[in-house]
Amino acid sequence: MSYLLALDQGTTSSRAVIFDRRGRARAQAQQEFTQYFPKPGWVEHEPEDIWETTRRTAIAAVADANLTGAQIAAIGLTNQRETTLLWDRATGKPLARAIVWQDRRTAGMCARLKKAGHEVLFRRKTGLLLDPYFSGTKLAWLLDHVPGARRRAGRGALAFGTVDAWLLWKLTDGRIHATDATNASRTLLYNLCTGGWDEELLEILRIPRTVLPEIRSCSEVYGEVSSIPALRGVRIAGVAGDQHAALFGQGCFRPGMAKNTYGTGCFMLLNTGAKPVASKHQLLTTLAWKIGERTEYALEGSVFIGGAVVQWLRDGLGVIARSGDVEELAARVPDNGGVYLVPAFTGLGAPHWDAEARGVIVGITRGTTAAHVARAALESISYQVADLIAAMEADAGLKLRELRVDGGATVNAGLLQFQSDLLRRAVVRPRVAETTALGAAFFAGLAVGYWKSRDEIAALWRADRTFRPKAAAAAVARGQRDWRRAVDRAKGWAAG
Repeated sequence: MSYLLALDQGTTSSRAVIFDRRGRARAQAQQEFTQYFPKPGWVEHEPEDIWETTRRTAIAAVADANLTGAQIAAIGLTNQRETTLLWDRATGKPLARAIVWQDRRTAGMCARLKKAGHEVLFRRKTGLLLDPYFSGTKLAWLLDHVPGARRRAGRGALAFGTVDAWLLWKLTDGRIHATDATNASRTLLYNLCTGGWDEELLEILRIPRTVLPEIRSCSEVYGEVSSIPALRGVRIAGVAGDQHAALFGQGCFRPGMAKNTYGTGCFMLLNTGAKPVASKHQLLTTLAWKIGERTEYALEGSVFIGGAVVQWLRDGLGVIARSGDVEELAARVPDNGGVYLVPAFTGLGAPHWDAEARGVIVGITRGTTAAHVARAALESISYQVADLIAAMEADAGLKLRELRVDGGATVNAGLLQFQSDLLRRAVVRPRVAETTALGAAFFAGLAVGYWKSRDEIAALWRADRTFRPKAAAAAVARGQRDWRRAVDRAKGWAAG
């Protein structure tokens, strides 16, 4: 028998998962790595930490499944998007820490670009907003602030990449400098209409084309592993940004199907089919995936702080010892006691896009306990997702029948029930929770003939549990009203 290996490189950890032909996870390994916060609003990773944790988990998952490299049909790679790296082509050494997607240091640069009148152009060409979230301004910052970087980039000595490109480089000992279309579409440098890097946008951001990777599809053979002896010769055949991989892993192949991933952030994608749909509610127009010569598109809403609010309760406040403890703590109280937590720790994403917003907790009284704060933290995840759904339905002109969900936080039944109550519709958790990794495996499997078609893949999807609304509509409406009041208080805080 042969299997697929999915490498899922996330914001706080790297995972490797072995899948069989039925799409079942047979073995997996996971390893966290250090987060760096050198200044307020700055978030960084060590590039070598990203690589080492990926390498180790790949080896561990294959060993745990008692497999050899000869039994791995292909590798699919999926990654945290927008995180930006710059390295030396000759030595492979990074010039600086990776600037993480959550990082807000280029807010001033984005404001200047808007003031110069460039926002409409960027929006029209890329489907994105001029926001520090995306890779383009992060790359421009590195070129401006790393000594000698702009000069070296101009003569072709440096390579830029999002995490997928960095891992492809490392897996192949520097033989491949490439990215896939989904990751490229998140850089502010990719033209949705032409399907390539845009010269006008590169000129505005003063980015030399020589640093950019080749753009390829999500499902094709990129090359072979050469840097990990146990996997030497295994084909790398699928690459996609994590949210696009999750949409594919959830089987959302038809226009109108949507998924939400509850990870470090929350990311909702709605398949819009063969044509990009422009948003009127500050959502993003992005690629769903590219397979062969066919490109499909999606609307996306991004919440910067989703599950990371639970990590903050653990590491920042110390009110829980383990992330899994939050559900039990929140269940100690019957409701939030009037407490609302807006986790705008790195600004607000869709549909607000306020880089100057900051986190707030409102409604605190002498009777407020850690349990109320924990409950408010969990509810904040669902409230943010509900805001995305409202904007998405308005843009697409439809009402979603159900929301397919995935990600680590979906083990929390209370969170998903509250989500269903807010949305007033079904929330469906799949049997295979690791749909991001599964999507990467699907892309790789299609490329090497492990699966023959999307129909074959779609038949593998199974629901684990469906959550339906239980709470009274009037109570839900009151909660949403107070949530919006709390959000208004968070907006613009850092601007003074």
